[in-house]
Amino acid sequence: MRIGYYPGCSLEKSAKEFDLSIRAVLTGMGVSLQEIPDWNCCGASPAHSMSEELSLALPYRNLVQAEEAGVSKILSPCPACYSSLKHTQDEVAIGSTLDRLRMITGREFRRSTESRHLLEFLREDLGWERLKSAMKTSLQEMKVVSYYGCLTRLPGVTFEDQENPVVMDEIISTLGGEALDWSHKTECCGASFSVSRTEIALRLVHSILQAAKEREAECIAVVCPLCQSNLDTRQGEVNKKYGSPDRIPILYISQLIGLTQGLGYAQLGMDRLMVSPHDLLLQKGIFKK
Repeated sequence: MRIGYYPGCSLEKSAKEFDLSIRAVLTGMGVSLQEIPDWNCCGASPAHSMSEELSLALPYRNLVQAEEAGVSKILSPCPACYSSLKHTQDEVAIGSTLDRLRMITGREFRRSTESRHLLEFLREDLGWERLKSAMKTSLQEMKVVSYYGCLTRLPGVTFEDQENPVVMDEIISTLGGEALDWSHKTECCGASFSVSRTEIALRLVHSILQAAKEREAECIAVVCPLCQSNLDTRQGEVNKKYGSPDRIPILYISQLIGLTQGLGYAQLGMDRLMVSPHDLLLQKGIFKK
């Protein structure tokens, strides 16, 4: 199977481990990724505050680039990138918006290309049986809470249940983990306040970590680079501020999948995480010393 791939800015740099693990696990399931040629930043975070036209024109160009490369579906792992592409894809269904973007960019989009999120692609295009068929081991009943953050509420994103999505829980169960029900799966982690209002970000991160601890979770599964970074890198500050010494690994769902495929620690970017999952994985027997 071949699918277009839009890594976006985060997966190119700060969230390189997400990119590494996605490429590795999809290769293990027989999926070939075709990176969109000459892709540009989708403008997901700041563009809409500067110009509505810019916030649409940037992802529009990526859609055109993909379409001209013969790509019918684009895998966009970052939720913000996915939302940006999907929202623009929906907006160009309105004739006046499409005409505007054609005029601004000088490019024609025939609407034959669509954006897909990683979770959507895993469930709807691959399916759980294909996930199982690539497994060489299991998560050994690892207790995991799935954290979606604001993903279900982003423009253009549709989930079966905005408040209680279950697709990551289904993946974890398929991989042999214990998907724990919990209270904070769609709570905001405050990543957008990391610089401007750090105290708010710390309070929100603390609340999420405490909720996971109360459920006796051994790790938190995520799909967002901002959420992963905020929950992973803030734990030292949170512990200092709130006197909570516990540390819990924040793993991308793709890294958890990769563990069951027998892929290496560094191959999945595990060595790039601030809170190391090494001891947990040894304890579970998922890999040996």
